[in-house]
Amino acid sequence: MDLYAEALSTFADLFGQAQRAGIPEPTAMTVATATSAGLPSARMALLKSWDARGFVFYTHLDGRKGRELQANPQAALLFFWKAIGEDGVQVRIEGEVEIVSEAEADEYFATRPRASQVGAWASHQSESLDSRETFERRIAECERDYEGRDVPRPPRWGGFRVKPCSLEFWYGARFRLHERHLYERDADGVWTKRMLYP
Repeated sequence: MDLYAEALSTFADLFGQAQRAGIPEPTAMTVATATSAGLPSARMALLKSWDARGFVFYTHLDGRKGRELQANPQAALLFFWKAIGEDGVQVRIEGEVEIVSEAEADEYFATRPRASQVGAWASHQSESLDSRETFERRIAECERDYEGRDVPRPPRWGGFRVKPCSLEFWYGARFRLHERHLYERDADGVWTKRMLYP
């Protein structure tokens, strides 16, 4: 097994453990981005799919994280599953970002609950909002617009795929004597693996 396949297998095993542990939302992850000037920001998002191509989440492309990822297509993801292992497990993923295909975004959008689909049309993500009532009024308008028919994907709503250049598995231990394994891809696409001090 090559090292990247090994890292993905490790992620799959830990993700399965997190699901079996009854963690309420094991797909929850911190998504860190930065502006073109290097100013960072982070927020929680949900992992919607992953495979050898990378790790995918969805959002408005014109919201803050969407704008930052288009201006500076690099991201870091962080999972923390406290309920597994001796003292929790972290998975850190860093890499380049690409926008998923229109077909892939359409396919995922069609699986969302209808209220979430309507909300994607009603929200001007990250823009100023004068009141909750304004947002609720926009939701009601969108519900009327699409009454009796499928809700299409908004043209500026899509997904981002983080293509890993590094994956780190952090296994918590008592007295902060943690165990860390780092997988890294170099400029030639060759993966290496090493341990890190806690």
